[in-house]
Formats: sequence, C-alpha cells, structure tokens
Amino acid sequence: MRSTIHVMAFPATRMLVLAIVRILQPVHGYDVRRELLSWHADEWANVKPGSIYGALKTLQRDGLIAVDGVGQDGARPERTTYRLTSEGEKQFSGMLRDSLWSVEQPKHPYFTTVSLFPHASRDDVVAALRSRILKFEADLVFLERDQARILAGSGDPAETEPHHVADAIRLRAEHVQADLRWTQKTLERIESGELDVWSDERMIKPE
Repeated sequence: MRSTIHVMAFPATRMLVLAIVRILQPVHGYDVRRELLSWHADEWANVKPGSIYGALKTLQRDGLIAVDGVGQDGARPERTTYRLTSEGEKQFSGMLRDSLWSVEQPKHPYFTTVSLFPHASRDDVVAALRSRILKFEADLVFLERDQARILAGSGDPAETEPHHVADAIRLRAEHVQADLRWTQKTLERIESGELDVWSDERMIKPE
C-alpha cells in the first residue's frame, strides 16, 4: 500500500496575524499590519494589507484573541489592543505544526502560460522570456540586500524585523533563482532551435 503524506492547507493571514499578536502582545491592529508589511508578507504569503483588520475581528469573534484594552493618544482615534487567548495559543500551535509538515507546492501561475506557448508567436515568447530574466535578476538583487539589512539589525521584534524573517526571504529568493534558471535555459533552447513548438500549422493564428 502506497503511503501518502497528508497535506493540510492553512490560512496564511490567520496564522501570521496570530503570530504577530503572540509576539508583540498587547498590540494594536495598526502595529500588526505594519509588522507584517515589514516582513513583506504581502509578497511571499499574499497577505492583503486590508485583510489584516478583518482577520483581527474574526479572530476575536472566534475567541482566539481578546481585547486587552482601548486607549487614545491625544487627538488620535481610539486604538484597541489585543492579546492571544489560551485557545488562540492552541490553534496557532496546531496550524504551525501542520504547515511545518506540509509538502504542498505553490500553484505557479506561469505553468498555464508555458503550456500555451505554441499559441503565441515565437517572437513574443522570446521577448517575454528575456523580460522575465531581467525582472528576476533585479528581484534577486533586492532580496539579497533585504536579507543583509534584516540580519544587520538587532532582530528584536520590538525594534525591527526579527532575524528569522530573512529565512523566509531567502526561501523566496531560492524560488526566484530556480525560475531564473528555467527561463534562461528555455530561452537558450528556443533560440538554438532545440525547442520548437511553432511548427504545427494548427497552432498558427490565421492572418
């Protein structure tokens, strides 16, 4: 009997918001949002900035976080601070454990595009691949500098991004590097004639 690893999808926004409340509690919703954006979670975890406040309300409704206090600083609007509940600690630990053991690969949107290469002109595909190479090279420079910046800081989450965020950025950089290598190799194969998916007349668009 073939063994399988059970993969459980986990809601990234929910887990990350719980994590930030856990780290910085008691914490304002604004600070949760600011912290996640400083981690670039909107890029590598697709956490929408506008969804963070909604997640806080949902987590409070579900009893995973609780209001610690409501305060006002000068003329600024009232701010609510949150703290993790015992049930929130339990659920966070469970989600983190499941995600640690997950082996599910991200659904790459470019897979669909690659499968349809024959339906675009060869010139368009070549130009697009060259453009991707330039973009990936620029992304790698940015990611490497961001890793260095984070590791040069104190790592204290009360002051700056914690050092472990650099590991998430490094993982993202490795994915970009793999995509860059594939794009470079595919472009070479097309330009050398090794990869030719445009010879079938059925794929050629009518004039």
